[in-house]
Amino acid sequence: MTTALVVGKFAPLHRGHQDMIEAAAEMSDHLVVLCWARPDFTFADSETRAAWIRTLYPDTTVIVPADPPDDGAPGEIHRDFCADVLAAEDISIDLVVSAEDYGDPLAERLGAIHHRLDRTERGISGTMVRADPHGCAEHLDPLVYASFVKKVVLLGAESTGKSTLAKALAERFGTAWVHEYGREYYELRGGRLNLEDYVEIARVHRSREDEAARSAREWLFVDTNALTTMMFSHLYDRDSLDELRLLAAECADRYALTLVCDDDIAFEQDGWRDTDDWRGRMQGLVLADLAVREIPYVVVSGGLEQRLATATAALTGAITPSLHPPVHPGDLGPRSEAPPVR
Repeated sequence: MTTALVVGKFAPLHRGHQDMIEAAAEMSDHLVVLCWARPDFTFADSETRAAWIRTLYPDTTVIVPADPPDDGAPGEIHRDFCADVLAAEDISIDLVVSAEDYGDPLAERLGAIHHRLDRTERGISGTMVRADPHGCAEHLDPLVYASFVKKVVLLGAESTGKSTLAKALAERFGTAWVHEYGREYYELRGGRLNLEDYVEIARVHRSREDEAARSAREWLFVDTNALTTMMFSHLYDRDSLDELRLLAAECADRYALTLVCDDDIAFEQDGWRDTDDWRGRMQGLVLADLAVREIPYVVVSGGLEQRLATATAALTGAITPSLHPPVHPGDLGPRSEAPPVR
């Protein structure tokens, strides 16, 4: 039985890395991959990068070592560290597969043979991908590219045009969008939900986001998220389960931008919605939740073209999200002095 070793940062995992992993797997009976970087990368930490490899190559043993040396440490320290990690796992290496100069001394330290591959044929590197991930998309598996897709969530009460705007934005930017799974599930269950149903809605909706990101291009537009699902859970059933609360809390960091669709358009009753008055109250709760969670947002108002223009400005950085968006013109008149107390 031959055990091969591949060591790398895989930041991110690209086709050149995959060539090397697949070649190492072909040369051996068992493949071990060590994945780490110190300092780690913010776009995807070592555990995330290791998860890519585990998903694409389930027969491979992927290890993220604890407390690794700094990337700039001398080669001898890195080699000793690899040897210690493998010894702790009771793994003996017969073959080191690499495309770098470190392969020879690492193989010697492990008592193995080094097989060096030429990775230049792909003409790609991690540095190139990090500099322009969207320009290098062809060199990335969809699973990996999805990590570079920025998710934009559209929030708002019922009948505020979220799905219409999400679809229009996807068409304008040539990408994908995710419709509200909660509405689909609600209709399927005839409008009767329990606390477990809300968790199922949030879980499936999130998985659909992850799946859609694999076929998206730079942006992914999402109609509602777990924040709305948790809000409905409390509004209609006065509570929420722990998993739903966790999914809602993760929304603060999950999306690159939050757009709130204004309730300044005509209310459309489709047989499943409440009332126009209820929509206004719900809109206030959406804004209150974002304020409490300190999630900045941009309000999009007016007709579809105006909303598209505002959203595009937010996407390009011309408008900065805020916790205190301006009120509607005319909503607040000039402040008057308070009447004297008698």
